[in-house]
Amino acid sequence: MATVVELISYPIKGCAGVPATEAELTPAGLAHDRSFLIVGPGGVFRSQRKDPRLAVIRPAVSGDGAQLTLRAPGCDPLRLDVDPGTGSAARAEVEMFGTPYRAVDQGDRAAGWLSEVLGAESRLVRVPPEHDRVTDGLTPGTSGFADSSAVHVISLASFDDLNRRIAAAGRPPVLMERFRPNFVVDGWDTPQTEDRARRITVGGGVLGFTKLAIRCAVTLVDQRTGGKAGPEPLRTLATYRRVPEGGVAFGSKFSVVATGKVAVGDAFEVTEWGTD
Repeated sequence: MATVVELISYPIKGCAGVPATEAELTPAGLAHDRSFLIVGPGGVFRSQRKDPRLAVIRPAVSGDGAQLTLRAPGCDPLRLDVDPGTGSAARAEVEMFGTPYRAVDQGDRAAGWLSEVLGAESRLVRVPPEHDRVTDGLTPGTSGFADSSAVHVISLASFDDLNRRIAAAGRPPVLMERFRPNFVVDGWDTPQTEDRARRITVGGGVLGFTKLAIRCAVTLVDQRTGGKAGPEPLRTLATYRRVPEGGVAFGSKFSVVATGKVAVGDAFEVTEWGTD
């Protein structure tokens, strides 16, 4: 039986992850996951693809979601009261991967702090209460400002197999944080077992498979320093994980079919398998 060995949420898209021993699994994934977004001029989202320094920004959200604290090396922490966008609060127009969304701007203090840290004009926005994004894949669902599906799963079997291949090529291993998973799972003997899982019960929640996770240049960023550190893992993944739809795959994405509390140590029980 596989079990959950790590739970990580990413309150601000592109910024550092927040590990937890337990969390609420909401329709949009782990509580607060990708509920905030940093945008540049014109409301276009910032990503580690072009702004790797996002990785050094460490957010912390209070349990009720009412306060957000931002930290970064060499900067004083910034503590904010979150504007949830209730009532008649104005909406900002933002864009992610060419798709427009509406969001709640979090004010000039956050904008000033982020602009200084990133060295570029930036603002912080949050998903509004009426956010009704529908994500695609085998099991459609919703998410905040994640690239697509709400939950990203990687098994230690897959990760260890990758690092063995990297080591065989004479290069140093990569850390799991390069892949920014939500659930890290142990207990499967075969790498890529997560690719075949179609329905999973974990804690009080249920996950439904949506798609393979296609990897991008974010995996080349050192998540501790915010600097580029390629060419691994993409170089090695390209030798054995190319997929017909283009790119290389590693890990799998899921939507939330049923909500509930999840915790490290929970059984990660596959109740339905794919045939391929």
